[in-house]
Amino acid sequence: MGAAEWTADDVRSILRLPTRSDDKYSRGVVGFRTGSQAYPGAAVLGVEAAWRTGVGMVRYLGPEVPTSLVLARRPETVAAAGRVQAWVIGSGTDAAHRTPDDDAALRRILDGAEPVVVDAGALDLAPVGSAPRIVTPHGREHDRVRAQAGLSPVGSDADDEAREAAAVETAARLGVTVLLKGSTTVVATPGGWTRRIGAATAWLATAGTGDVLAGVVGAVVAGAPAADADSLGPAAATGAWLHAEAGATAAGALGARGGPITAMDVAAALPRVVAGVLASG
Repeated sequence: MGAAEWTADDVRSILRLPTRSDDKYSRGVVGFRTGSQAYPGAAVLGVEAAWRTGVGMVRYLGPEVPTSLVLARRPETVAAAGRVQAWVIGSGTDAAHRTPDDDAALRRILDGAEPVVVDAGALDLAPVGSAPRIVTPHGREHDRVRAQAGLSPVGSDADDEAREAAAVETAARLGVTVLLKGSTTVVATPGGWTRRIGAATAWLATAGTGDVLAGVVGAVVAGAPAADADSLGPAAATGAWLHAEAGATAAGALGARGGPITAMDVAAALPRVVAGVLASG
């Protein structure tokens, strides 16, 4: 028996409309330590997605090239350290080229109190630290994370039942929430809570959409702080659902069968998806 599907009603229970008493801090502040000189676009995509999902502030800390690109695209981004309610780390980075200073900075984040979305080039640090964590691997990355934890690989031909069982096992072993990406996305918490999010469109299989997903999840987490990894499950599932629906919205605007989209198209569709979910309630 597979996990239940995460639905629009579930998403609505996590998102909230801003009120007159809100300010940029109460709406959530998400911090990014993402991007690199080699892959600066990942920083732009993640930051764009967070803004489009509806946070009060985005902070970005990174190398010179991605910082300049982030600020050119989204000048409202704050490129300075300060208060955050959640972090996104690793998108657009390579662990093999991580400097000692970068490694120390990531480990400080992972040892902090704020929840952390751990993506891409930071997944080797998934077992590290005391912060509540969401790890966001695709299948091959998941096998590498499992190998680190002394677990057997799942393999590329595994069905959704096997993938879900493996995500539950990984979550329990590492004490993290696992968001396992794929045509069906699986979310599993250390306590065994699981949900599935089906692919709304195959057009999402394009470069950069994972960076967008990490930004969406970070934004949702910042707006709905969690006390531990188990309570991050609904926020992770909500981010995955919004991402899938934004992909479908962007592709669907091109015709009945959809059409080619870019990662930035997915980010651009997020406000409409968020507004639609909130309005339908």
